[in-house]
Amino acid sequence: MGRRVLVTGADTFWGGRMIQALEGDPDVDMILGMGSSSPSVQLERAEFVRADQTYSTLSRIVRATQVDTIIHTFLVVDSTLVRPRVLHEINVIGTMNLLAAAGAAESPVRHVVVKSSTLVYGSSEKDPNTFSEDEPRSSPPRTRVERSLVEAESLVRDFAEDNPSTTVTLLRFANVLGSDIVTSISKNLSRPVCPSVFGFDPLVQFVEEDDVVRALEFVTRHQLPGLFNVAGSGRLPWSEVASICGTHLVPLPPVKPALALRPFIQLGLFDFPPELESLLRFGRGVDTRRLVDAGFRYRYTSAGAVQNFIRSLRLRRSAGHRPETYTYEHDVEQFFRHSPSVVVRGGPAPPGSFGPGGS
Repeated sequence: MGRRVLVTGADTFWGGRMIQALEGDPDVDMILGMGSSSPSVQLERAEFVRADQTYSTLSRIVRATQVDTIIHTFLVVDSTLVRPRVLHEINVIGTMNLLAAAGAAESPVRHVVVKSSTLVYGSSEKDPNTFSEDEPRSSPPRTRVERSLVEAESLVRDFAEDNPSTTVTLLRFANVLGSDIVTSISKNLSRPVCPSVFGFDPLVQFVEEDDVVRALEFVTRHQLPGLFNVAGSGRLPWSEVASICGTHLVPLPPVKPALALRPFIQLGLFDFPPELESLLRFGRGVDTRRLVDAGFRYRYTSAGAVQNFIRSLRLRRSAGHRPETYTYEHDVEQFFRHSPSVVVRGGPAPPGSFGPGGS
């Protein structure tokens, strides 16, 4: 029998991308996506179940579906996306409920993969040049998103210690750039002007969005236990990143820069969450040798991720292309899956098979 995989955050960018990747894997028998709203991608052979953001019903779903693998993509790493209270509910309470379901008596779950962020290291003047996976952060968490991620990772570590028979994989991803992902950093780099902090030109590190999915696939396929940093090799000064992207840096006062930028943030001209302010002062670098030593090979360096991002952005601008969106409609999905009227390869589709248009 192949793997039976549950993916959280099926209604988000990363959950959707992971479902698409798993649908092409013949070693995966069953895929179940969970989300609080409609799926972000068209489902070919994955099933979808709607759940609240804290996954309070996950224990029942795990027992009913007998999933052996959970890929937890639903950790918020951009504080502009949700309110502070919701941020804690998703990152902390949601992770707690997920681990409780995975560790329940007679649970079928044997592998838990968690997508986290290098935000857990913070950004401080006391930081080492490069963080290894075992290096503690240099200062207490300064932002809500950092605190929630640190707390969520603590829950994951406790779970791994209490459940030695379950493989636990924790991946910390650097800031992501790519052809489709939208973040506070990518939005700033897409504009004619981009924020910086006067007197600082930090070294920053990126990972390309395809390498994010490939890393999650890699650790899932090989059932690798442990903690891994994930980032493209090399770091770039923020001024060089801006130059590659053709945007001009606007130096903000080093004292309370967000306050000076507030009117422009309210007008939607800049994105400047607290976690970005720290990064634009001190930068961040992580050691990625552990994942490479395990056999993973990156397709993009940090510079390559920046170049691919701006190349894709310019192509979309010149072609006037907008990313396709998908709206989940339950009745349509069920029709394609179960209707005998759907024709496959010249004949009627048997019950439970898939139609030509996807799911």
